Amino acid sequence: MPKKLMHISSLYREVQSDAHGLGWETKASHSWDTMLANVNNYIKSLNWGAKTDLRTKNVKYYNAFATFVDPHTLALDNGKGGVENVTAKYILIACGGRPSVPDAPGATECCISSDDIFWQKKPPGKTLVIGASYIALECAGFLAGFGFDVTVMVRSILLRGFDQDIANMIGSYMERHHCKFAREMVPSKFEKLPNGQVKVFVKDAEYGIYDTVLLAIGRTGCAGWLNLEAAGLEYSKSSGKIVCNDHEQTAVPHIYAVGDVIEGQLELTPVAIQAGKLLCRRLFDGSTKIMDYTDVATAVFTPIEYGAVGYSEDDAIKKLGKERVKVYHCSAQPLEWNLNHERKEDMGYMKVIVDLAEKEKVLGVHILGPHAGEVIQGLSVALKAGMTKEHMDDCVGIHPTFAESYTTMTEVKEEGMGAPKKSSC
Repeated sequence: MPKKLMHISSLYREVQSDAHGLGWETKASHSWDTMLANVNNYIKSLNWGAKTDLRTKNVKYYNAFATFVDPHTLALDNGKGGVENVTAKYILIACGGRPSVPDAPGATECCISSDDIFWQKKPPGKTLVIGASYIALECAGFLAGFGFDVTVMVRSILLRGFDQDIANMIGSYMERHHCKFAREMVPSKFEKLPNGQVKVFVKDAEYGIYDTVLLAIGRTGCAGWLNLEAAGLEYSKSSGKIVCNDHEQTAVPHIYAVGDVIEGQLELTPVAIQAGKLLCRRLFDGSTKIMDYTDVATAVFTPIEYGAVGYSEDDAIKKLGKERVKVYHCSAQPLEWNLNHERKEDMGYMKVIVDLAEKEKVLGVHILGPHAGEVIQGLSVALKAGMTKEHMDDCVGIHPTFAESYTTMTEVKEEGMGAPKKSSC
């Protein structure tokens, strides 16, 4: 939630630039203090609402740290010297994960995490973001949008697990919009200077000095904090996660898990919520429906938004083979960018991946452009329902919109081909 609010806030810098071509002359400045106070107050209101909702539904809430005593008993430590034991027939682990910290001297003492940035009272200033995950690029994007000097240090590729054509387009867009990239680099050491700045080393040679170093190299599950051994439950020491079956059930039959703490599952809040709802219905309402983890839509809130559902091009080819996969794509410039001469190189992009052996059944849909998250949500419903390319072609688009391009897409992507320069789709 806070990252989306900060993303929205940062976009107003580009909106101001676009607005100039539409006759607006006023230019505003950004206040980190005002934004942070309002975002934090909103998050606190959500937390209060959640607690109130629990009380209304007669759910007892303990503000305490839980560890296992035995397979049916938890010790709840309130942090003030009080410990209370509770027992239960079923136990659900939903402790999530925390940002990972690299094995480099000074990392813990000198750096902040992707969680910490949302609570920094002092503006971050010159910032180094370490990592190339969606969290890393989202944080780098909104910080650059606020006008801070931002560099992203990347070990290998951007957005591993996402469509790589689009990942590289995001990188190029961010470079054009005030964000620098340091490629194929890994920090070897961090040192705190007397003035509070951080000196960063790569291969033990000084790389640069920053006001803030933000770590976003991934997340580690919190299973190791729970004393699972007392419950007879094993977990991965490296990932901090628990292996579950397709019913979210651990190796101890009455202990379940949902969310980021499950090994090999999607690390998305709505996925955990849906899995939790279905589990409760199976345990207490006689349902047999299990969570479907396939074709879950997601959005990356980088300065140019990316929405995706289904297979990436590479994954589709790996699963089905090149002979069965066909890729339609197009580039187009959103209408609101057309009157901004500074955006001549900025393009939106769309990709539709189909299975030739199944009458061009759609396997994956990708969109890079404004409000991509809103667009992909509707398309994800259609994909789950078995949409084909013909269904898309038969649909009449809403004009003028960026998303109408899905209804007129005819260009087929050839092997090794990037995005077309510009097309009407």
